[in-house]
Amino acid sequence: MWKNKGCSLLLCVLSCAAVLSGCSFVMDDSSDEKAQIQSNGSDYVKKESSAGTAIKDNDMLYVNDEDTSVVTMYLTVRQGNAAENTNHTWEELNGHSVYYYEDLGIERYQVEGILQAGNENGPVAGELGYGAMIPNAIVSIRGQSSSAAAVKSYKIEIKDGKGAWREQQTINLNKHVYDGVGFRNKLCYDLMEELPGMISLRTQFVHLYVKDETAGADTGFVDYGLYTQVEQPNKTFLENHGLDRFGHLYKLNVFEFYRYEDLIKLKSDAGYDEAAFNEILESKGNDDHSKLIEMLEDVNNYAKPVEEVFGKWFDEENFFSWMAFHILVGNTDTQSRNTLMYSPTNLDKWYFISWDNDGALKLTQEKLDNAAVENGWQYGVSNYWGNILIQRVLKSDDYRQKLEDKIEEYRGLLAEEKLAEMITGYSTLVREYKNQLPDKMTSRLTDQEYLQVCEGMPKEIEENYQLYKESLESPMPFYIGAPTLQDGGFLYSWDNAYDFDDEMITYTFELAKDYTFENPVIRQEGIAVPGYQTDRLEPGQYFIRITAENESGYRQHAFDYYRTDEGVEYGIKCFYVLEDGSIEGDTYEK
Repeated sequence: MWKNKGCSLLLCVLSCAAVLSGCSFVMDDSSDEKAQIQSNGSDYVKKESSAGTAIKDNDMLYVNDEDTSVVTMYLTVRQGNAAENTNHTWEELNGHSVYYYEDLGIERYQVEGILQAGNENGPVAGELGYGAMIPNAIVSIRGQSSSAAAVKSYKIEIKDGKGAWREQQTINLNKHVYDGVGFRNKLCYDLMEELPGMISLRTQFVHLYVKDETAGADTGFVDYGLYTQVEQPNKTFLENHGLDRFGHLYKLNVFEFYRYEDLIKLKSDAGYDEAAFNEILESKGNDDHSKLIEMLEDVNNYAKPVEEVFGKWFDEENFFSWMAFHILVGNTDTQSRNTLMYSPTNLDKWYFISWDNDGALKLTQEKLDNAAVENGWQYGVSNYWGNILIQRVLKSDDYRQKLEDKIEEYRGLLAEEKLAEMITGYSTLVREYKNQLPDKMTSRLTDQEYLQVCEGMPKEIEENYQLYKESLESPMPFYIGAPTLQDGGFLYSWDNAYDFDDEMITYTFELAKDYTFENPVIRQEGIAVPGYQTDRLEPGQYFIRITAENESGYRQHAFDYYRTDEGVEYGIKCFYVLEDGSIEGDTYEK
């Protein structure tokens, strides 16, 4: 009806115009030009070409962000009921890590809470929880390895119908106990807000006060120090960022793009185990796993060219942006986890979104901790070589060039001067809290060390860039196999090391009774094939170290590692020869 009315109105206007002009149209030259322009819609209405499958963050979310502002929150905790698992004390909740619950096979303890937002003078009218007398939230600890620390991070879930804080019902308060400077995660997300191709998450510094009423005594509000609030990736997150709230969203836990047939199944399949599935990756959105499975089958099908697989399932701008950023900031713990994977409902594309950047820009602090980078594979492209998808992508000359182009682009955008200015702002704020109680009790660095690390961080983009360039020249890392008995002796084998320039690679084999290799039992250089045989060994503990070297003299160690009381020794595989002559490899739980 609307279209018909429009046509009738147009005819009426034209008829009137014809009568007024003596039943003829008299136009000047400018009118002819206008008519000609209007007849050619492609000239008159300028249309942008389709952006294809690229996605873009909702920039309006960050318009009012003040990166170094602090919001004060007041949390009153109370015991709730058994049905909601909130009938616990605050001491119980803070007394255990997530591993305690995993060992017992029980849900994490929770308490009820009243969460109120305000300033240092108290809750503020118009903000979340103002005037609330009954619980509006449920509180639990959050994090994985960080939950083992004495000071916990918290997940505060606002109950339905009880409002929201900045359109969010899940408030993640992170203490970042292993981050010496206390702002790496926020810095990275704030940087992502301005980088083309990246999807960021909203963050906010929060000064937390807690009143514990679970033990029966009113202790008043106790200062818990400075936290960082990080937006929860869920359906609300997708909607707020202009993405498909009904799409797929997975959090990668230990996921290297293998098929994982025994674990990754449809929910309707026999033998589907949600807990086992979640050990690999957790669904935060649409839980129909059919698209995920189809993608993994293609990625692991080497009969299909990587260009076909990658072109079908992934977006170049997003993928290379995500990878370039984490290479340049040195956020190495992103090969198989600390990442989100998103796919819209009606599009066969997967996009990478960053999650947890505590490990970024850490070279200066590692040097301070006497943990300097000794194993080259942890930085640059070699860090991702164990990931099946990324390994296939990196073997393509064209894709390596696309990564190079994005790294060069971001290298310019992440200038040392820009980072220095941002880090000065963050450190001035955070240092104030770290130099007073309660945060002073758990600070990893002295004040002098803190300033030293902050001063070195802006220079690390260039350091990581040079490590990236070196990784392109080096052989890729590999895995050492378990020794086997053969022909009355021991056979040692390992994977071939890959070289982007197709240079010849030789190996150095070392066998020792201690991980320092100061007095090796065997050391053989110039081995041309990935294998070596020795006589039988006496019962005891042994260590293998394999070093690959290409024609240009660049060296690489294996992915394998050995844990000591002091830390981790990389590039080493440990095994035992038992009294009966059998061999037992030394392995670790994930």
